[in-house]
Amino acid sequence: MKNIISCPCGQIRGVESRHEGVTAYKGIRYAEAGRWEYPRMIQHWEGVYEASEYGACSYQSRSFYDEEQMPKKYFYYHEFRKGEEYTYSEDCLFLNIFTPNEAKEGDNLPVIFYIHGGGFRGGCAHEKHFDEPVWPKKGVIGVSINYRLGPLGFISLPQLRDEAGKTGNYGLFDQLCALEWVRKNISAFGGDKDNITIMGQSAGAMSVQQLSLSPLAQGKFAKAVMSSGGGNNPMLKAPPAEKRFGFWQAVMAEAGCEDLSSFRALAPDKLFEAWDKTMKTYKGTPMAHGPCIDGELVVNEPVIHDIPYMAGSTSEDMLPPFLLSMSRKWCAERKTESYTWFFDRRLPGDNCGAWHSADLWYWFGTLDRAWRPWEEKDYALSEEMVDMLCTFAATGKPCDKWQAAQKCGKKVFRIGENPGAMAKVSMARLMKTMLTNKAVGE
Repeated sequence: MKNIISCPCGQIRGVESRHEGVTAYKGIRYAEAGRWEYPRMIQHWEGVYEASEYGACSYQSRSFYDEEQMPKKYFYYHEFRKGEEYTYSEDCLFLNIFTPNEAKEGDNLPVIFYIHGGGFRGGCAHEKHFDEPVWPKKGVIGVSINYRLGPLGFISLPQLRDEAGKTGNYGLFDQLCALEWVRKNISAFGGDKDNITIMGQSAGAMSVQQLSLSPLAQGKFAKAVMSSGGGNNPMLKAPPAEKRFGFWQAVMAEAGCEDLSSFRALAPDKLFEAWDKTMKTYKGTPMAHGPCIDGELVVNEPVIHDIPYMAGSTSEDMLPPFLLSMSRKWCAERKTESYTWFFDRRLPGDNCGAWHSADLWYWFGTLDRAWRPWEEKDYALSEEMVDMLCTFAATGKPCDKWQAAQKCGKKVFRIGENPGAMAKVSMARLMKTMLTNKAVGE
């Protein structure tokens, strides 16, 4: 392992990964921003940057309560966070890079840039399933990022628009800033700035979709992967920022703040308390903490980037028939060959099936971080899925037996319980699943 490398921002020291032959650079500050300011990219640091520990996560509601004592939150806590400790802060703009030990400038390795999900209100880049992906063992550099969430990342107010010329999507601008930082610096880690695949699940997939529609992100990534969140559906269309003003003004009033200055100075726990309470009582627009049209990153008339896509969902997903249809339609309507999957492995250890997020253990190759009693079948499945993902990142096609969505009608690549193959999926069965099962999600 090379102890120190030099990138355009300065010298940086990584640490040995738990995967042999891989170096991890954790907690790299990619930007700075005050509350409700747009991010300013880090251009340089003095001395050697010690990238040995993950950076702080964005404040989120769970920052202020004990998840173990919250029955409604327990499933995901037990799955992905139990036994872990997280630091939360407004100062949370950090990313992580995982690269082969011997990678060097000029190697031009493909890069997967991952955006975590969590409904734009929770999550971070180093929960157990994201912790040190196995991709560098396949010659692909991994990047994971934190971005601002909830009222810190997706507020929209007229006062903020007057101040900056736009409002909303602070978290999406964080993602774009992180991507630009990676493009500027990744060659020093052995990566190819012109072969970046952006990937996300749930709200992360919705983020990937917004970046894939944004004029500001045009040409800044070569491929995109959306799991259980993106696709063709009018419900995913972002509303104008102005539509959100009423909700955020109600949050401001609930917090007892008469002006922007006092609102900015409000303690984080009080901000989240007012936001949580308003979400329960407000009668206006739902999902008021998601993307909106800001006129620069998210625009009224977007143009879809002409690149290869992979998109899919799981058999016990949230709204499973709709998510699969959205993914299939998105891929089928692209100019460049794109690929749809359907994951149906019933994870061992409980009766929840292939729930929302279940596929992430497999895509990241992090099964050893889970509590579940995995079988040999699961390790083989993860190996296959990692191979396909990394091959897609390198070449734009996951494997020979996976046909492009434009050529296979209603067939998708079905993977999980049986060997991966092109097959149809019963939408009637998915509809029954949606109506009879309680989807697990956060």
